[in-house]
Formats: sequence, structure tokens, C-alpha cells
Amino acid sequence: MRFDGKTLLITGAGSGIGRATAIGFAARGGRVAAADVNVEQLRSLADETGAITFVSDLSQNGAADALVADAHAALGRIDVLHNNAFGLPPTLQQGRLAKVADIVDEVWNYNLQLGLTAVMQATRRVIPIMQAQGGGVIVNTASISGQFADFGIGAYNAMKAAVINFTKVTAIEYASDNIRCNCFCPGMIDTALFQKSLGIPGFADAATAAVPMGRFGKPEEMANVALFLASDLASYVTGAAFVADGGLTAQTGVPTRFRNG
Repeated sequence: MRFDGKTLLITGAGSGIGRATAIGFAARGGRVAAADVNVEQLRSLADETGAITFVSDLSQNGAADALVADAHAALGRIDVLHNNAFGLPPTLQQGRLAKVADIVDEVWNYNLQLGLTAVMQATRRVIPIMQAQGGGVIVNTASISGQFADFGIGAYNAMKAAVINFTKVTAIEYASDNIRCNCFCPGMIDTALFQKSLGIPGFADAATAAVPMGRFGKPEEMANVALFLASDLASYVTGAAFVADGGLTAQTGVPTRFRNG
């Protein structure tokens, strides 16, 4: 699997799945434009991969449009767009876990803007670029939380479910333009975002026990899925939602996950 002569624009590239994907793409010969809000993480990634970096806060409306335009100007083309950015700022962490009746507007709106609207805006902006160059690939980071219900993260569940269906719509509308669009649905992956949940009493033990493989996934394992979908090895794959969760959701009657109240 090689990406010689190919370019990747990836959001949320500073850590976790995004960083691992950027490193994997560059290691296989590709050029990377990496976006994140964390300047230090971007600098570290650039030192390791030679990536072009963009400090971009996609929670701000219109930032995704500007990012795609700037990355295209810098790279000359965009062969792969990986919409991956997500994370709540410290000011919203207190309201992250809430039953539906207790969801606050700020958390709901932030989830939708960063996790869905920015995905739409970046996709909308990159499609004419890909049409003009004869094709391209869009990979979206979704979640098993977009396919099943979790307790206390209704905004996140709703947003990731929308990403899955938006992926499918994009795939069927632009298949004739040689543009493939897929998403992948990670389970419990050992990232900084997931680490925040491990502070919930009993969560770590219950989470590990629920996964047939008996462990959390690694960012590099999710990067391998993203890179496959971005590669020519997946040339007949579009509109798919690949699950990578250690067997969690393959079980009959997925265990009720981590109820808290």
C-alpha cells in the first residue's frame, strides 16, 4: 500500500487516530497537510513527517472552507480528505455526560459544528477540486456510537450517526465522478479523548470486559483502516461504514454500556 504522488488533508491530526494516520500516509510516500488546534502537536508532527501544517479551529463556522482552500493552494491537489477532528474544550467537559433532558445547548451545538457541519463544509469545498483533478477519496471518522445507543452522550451519538449517513449520501452522489467516500467506526480506542472516560468509576474494567478481544484499540490500528480506505486497494469500496471495535458490536445483545445513573 503506497501513496507516492498522492496528497492528504487531514483534520484533528495532532494526536490519536489523526496523528497515526498522517504518519502512516507520509511513511508510504504521500504528502500531508495536517490541521489541528494544537500548535505544539502540529510542530511535532511536522518534524516527524515533513507535513505542511495549518492551525485551524473547525468549531468556528467557515473554518473548514478556508482550510480546504489553503491546503489546496499549498499542495496543488487534494487526493484524500480525512475528516477526523473532534474533541470538547475544557469549558464544556462538565456537560459532556448528560441524559437527554440535561443536554445543554452549548455541548449540543459544539458537537454538531465540529463533528458534522465542519465535515459537510470541508466535503462540499473539496468535491469541485476532486472533480477537476479526475477523482479523489474522502474518509470520515465516525464511531460505533453512531450505530448504537450509549448512555449519557446523546449529542455525540446523534452527530456520529449523521456522519455515517452523510458519508453514504456523498458516496452515491459522486461515484460517477470517481470520488469514493467511506467512513470507519472505531470502538473504544486508547486516545486522549477516550482517556477522559476512564476516570468514571468502574468504566475501565467494564469497558475491557465488554470487548471480546479483551483490550482497547490502538490509534495505529484505526489508522490502518483509514489508510486502506484511502488507498487503491479499496478501489471498489464506497458508501461503507467499516467497524473496527475488537468484536464489541458483533455480539448478540451488545452489553449495556457503562450506565451511570
